[in-house]
Amino acid sequence: MRDRVLREFGQIDILVNNAGIAGKNAPIVEISEQEWDLVMAVDLKSVFLCSKAVLPSMIERRYGRIVNIASIAGKEGNPNLAAYSAAKAGVIALTKALAKEVVSFGVYVNCGSPAVIETPILKQVTPQQIEYMKSRIPMGRLGRPEEVAAVVHFLASDDASFVTAQCYDVSGGRATY
Repeated sequence: MRDRVLREFGQIDILVNNAGIAGKNAPIVEISEQEWDLVMAVDLKSVFLCSKAVLPSMIERRYGRIVNIASIAGKEGNPNLAAYSAAKAGVIALTKALAKEVVSFGVYVNCGSPAVIETPILKQVTPQQIEYMKSRIPMGRLGRPEEVAAVVHFLASDDASFVTAQCYDVSGGRATY
């Protein structure tokens, strides 16, 4: 992926790490090690691998923006989604640690932390889980993809020139810290 972008465009300015799966919706005692590992690989390890792949060219150019998509579950945890919650908490911590490593090279790393958003990932959880998550949102509704995109756009732009190592909630008021 990195090599193709560099061949076609000559540089990489922005990386948005937005892969994610919910994993099995069940108590942790019913989650197999393989199910746990799959969620960790898709939701957390992919952020590490993609960031690692683009950082050398960003550091060399002394410019780059990495925006990771975490989740409010990474801050608060969701019952029956322990692997997802843990992986997204890892994304938040990875964002903060990596940002401090690369800021002196002009590379800024931030993340967005959405609550439940109207996307196909909702097909991976039960209606009861969706209702539980929605009930925790003071705005009383699910978020829309374009609302998350607006935050990502800001974090990837030069308007965020004094912003790094931050986690911006897109949660309808669910989390306030």
